[in-house]
Order: sequence, then C-alpha cells, then structure tokens
Amino acid sequence: MFQVDAFTDHRFGGNPAAVMPMERFPEDDVLRALAAENNLSETAFVVPAGSEYTLRWFTPTTEVPLCGHATLASGAVVMERLEPGRTEVVFRSPSGPLTVRKKGRRYVMDLPARPSDRIPVPPAVEESLGSSPAELWSNEFNHMAVYGDPSRVRHLAPDLSKVARLDRPGVIVTAPGDGAFDFVSRYFAPAKGIPEDPVTGAAHCMLAPYWARRLGKTEFKAYQVSRRGGEVICRVLGDRVELEGECVFYLEGEAMI
Repeated sequence: MFQVDAFTDHRFGGNPAAVMPMERFPEDDVLRALAAENNLSETAFVVPAGSEYTLRWFTPTTEVPLCGHATLASGAVVMERLEPGRTEVVFRSPSGPLTVRKKGRRYVMDLPARPSDRIPVPPAVEESLGSSPAELWSNEFNHMAVYGDPSRVRHLAPDLSKVARLDRPGVIVTAPGDGAFDFVSRYFAPAKGIPEDPVTGAAHCMLAPYWARRLGKTEFKAYQVSRRGGEVICRVLGDRVELEGECVFYLEGEAMI
C-alpha cells in the first residue's frame, strides 16, 4: 500500500490518499474495513484490467462514485512504482474511464464535469454554514455556497452536525481568489465520514464550470484553503474537466489482510 499527498509539492500538504493495489477486489465489507483502518478521507483500490486498471474509492464509512485526489495519487503510484516509465494510465471507474497522464513533475487527470443550477438558499443551509451565501448552486452530488470575499471562506466555521443532515452529501464553499488564485474553496462532507476534506478533486468538477461561466475563461489556478491546503490547476473542456497537480509519496508498505 502507498500513502500519497496529492495536489501539493511538499509532504504534509495537500490531501493524503491511501492507494492499495490488489490482484482482485475482496468482498465489499473488507474494502470498507480497510478504508476505515486507513482513516483517511479516501482509500483507492486498484486492480489490473489488461493495460488499464479498475479503480474504486472508499471513505472511512462508504464507497463514493468519484474521488479526484485519490485518482491523481493512483496515477502517481502506477507510473512511479507499479510501472516506472509509463506516462499515461486509464482507470475504469464508477464514473467511467478516467485518464491520468504525467506532465513533468505534475499529473493531469480527465474527469466528468458536474454542472449545477442556482437555487434559493434554504434556511437549513444558512443555519448549517452559520453565514448567508450570496448564491447557492446545487446538483445531485453537492450544494455549492458562493461568497463575495475569500476571507469569509477561510474563516467559515460550519455546524458539521447540521451539514450532515442536509439533503446533499456535501457542501462546497467558494469565493473569488486573492492574489495568485482565480478562486478559493473548502469542502465539508460529514455525511460521508469526511468533516472537512483538505483538497477535493471532485468538488472542482463543479467549481470549474461555475467559474468558467462567471469569469469568461476556461483555465484557472485554484486553491483549497483547508488547514493543509492544496493547489489545483483546472481546465474546462466541454463536458469534461482537467485537473492538474503534484503528488508526494509519504508511506510505502504492506497491509496484513
């Protein structure tokens, strides 16, 4: 198994993911137990499928349909450890085929965009965040609260017990960037066993299309302002989103199952 810090150029930054290559998938209860034992926001399980790999993701409590940072980490594991010298890999996943390619010290992955619609702000969302957003956007995966000032996002202190009871699995909060970044964000998903995710690839599949419409461009430099923090380069390509970032290996070993 490997533990990789994704979307960062230094150890102890970005979002740590466990990547566990296997010959085949064991029973789901074993996968859930392993993810709970790893106790990271995501564990990726990787099984060979010809020249490709099959990929599944688990939080400490549940399987999820898409995880960006653990996909980036899985690409790094394949290209740096399992098949050194390889520069591209395709993962078969619950969200369809996902490609990760190497680009210098960085990795670029191709994910499905997640469009959203603007909706009125329900009282439950405002109460859970403890602050009224300027806009609220939603899709089947998450709510996204938009603020006008990045400091509001940085200092937000949501009531996670109330966030866990909302009608979406997670809440993204975002605002225009300050300085070198086009926008900033945070992500809360206590209903999935993730109180606050350090850097969230899947959230940027919703963030990037929104900021493309708002800013009138298709490439962004984004920063997720969690305690660990992480930088994500985003590109909107029709109904797909490219996310680019670095990975740093932290741990390598074997799990006794």
